[in-house]
Amino acid sequence: MSTNEELLGRADVNDLDAILAMTNTEIDEAIHTVRDNAPAIFTWDYEKGKRPQLNTLYEKAKHSQWNGETDLDWSIEVDVEKFAQIMADMQIAGFAEQGVDFAGTPFEKFGPKEWLQVAMENQQWSLSQFMHGEQGALVCTAKIVETVPWIDAKYYAATQVMDEARHVEVFAKYLDTKLDGHYPINLHLRMLLDDIISDDRWDMTYLGMQIMVEGLALAAFGMAMQTTPDPLLKQLLRYVMSDEARHVAFGVLSLKEFYEGLSDKEMMERQEFAFEAAVRMRDRFLQQEVWERMGVDVKAAVKLFDVPAEVKNQDPFQQLLFSKIVPNCKKLGLLDANDGWLRKKFDVLGVSQFEDWADTGEEYLEMDAVSQDRLAAAGEVG
Repeated sequence: MSTNEELLGRADVNDLDAILAMTNTEIDEAIHTVRDNAPAIFTWDYEKGKRPQLNTLYEKAKHSQWNGETDLDWSIEVDVEKFAQIMADMQIAGFAEQGVDFAGTPFEKFGPKEWLQVAMENQQWSLSQFMHGEQGALVCTAKIVETVPWIDAKYYAATQVMDEARHVEVFAKYLDTKLDGHYPINLHLRMLLDDIISDDRWDMTYLGMQIMVEGLALAAFGMAMQTTPDPLLKQLLRYVMSDEARHVAFGVLSLKEFYEGLSDKEMMERQEFAFEAAVRMRDRFLQQEVWERMGVDVKAAVKLFDVPAEVKNQDPFQQLLFSKIVPNCKKLGLLDANDGWLRKKFDVLGVSQFEDWADTGEEYLEMDAVSQDRLAAAGEVG
């Protein structure tokens, strides 16, 4: 069993000073190289359908391909300031409702103009990290094709490679043509992607990307789609989410079978990996790059925005980002293995309350059933 220092580089998982001391020193680099230590696996067993649920996902994926250039209406004008103003007004109203006192803080002299800029920067930062995460998924899924031993999983993962390329493409185009370009990748996200790529075990790629990164992305995309007033971004996120639910379901289905045969020691290694991934993702939501660009003291900003010195997830919005991850970890047996080690760690992060929510495998089956019912009602399926 590893210590927090061995896993995270710090003894206290919630040490704010240690978190903020970590910065991205490669912001001007266009290329980042990580050694992929995994062996490539060929299989000469080409029997299709041995894993029926994976085969079903593969068939769905083939019929669900969309084209970001033609299926999204890029002619829609995006009034960045108008939409950001709506978000800024909501934020200011929230401060007033919570009785936030800005006296003596870096925000004491902030007026409507400054809060508008914060809203604009927040959106640009968030979408930038979505884009970087999607490239991580692109590289990781290509690795899954290479390393997974089952032909049904190789087939499906190949369709996800195309999905992820499309996701990177549309986020990049939105940032470059509708906003003012993108932020560099957040260091905590980059470290997580590095860990996923460099691990030589194929199932760790699944766990890190399909369960953890994609699970959080699915929740984040859902909240962004509900809150953004931009019709183009809503449309973009709706298309991306239709793929993401399938991707996470793929991870759950693949790993459940494999994890049932693991020892306690092997399960502990997966639990530690999941915990480390959760912490890395939580830490990136401190958005220190936004505050740095705004010229605001990062530590003061983090403390003010309802994040106490111990950095626990007390913000319901940030807690909800883990609403897909925790039930999926439970379904895989990761919460309960080794006397509930991961559940206790999730208690520290303040996200254990989601363990009994529907896992993505169940959600995907329900979504697919609803979709088929609608198509049948329209006379489009038999």
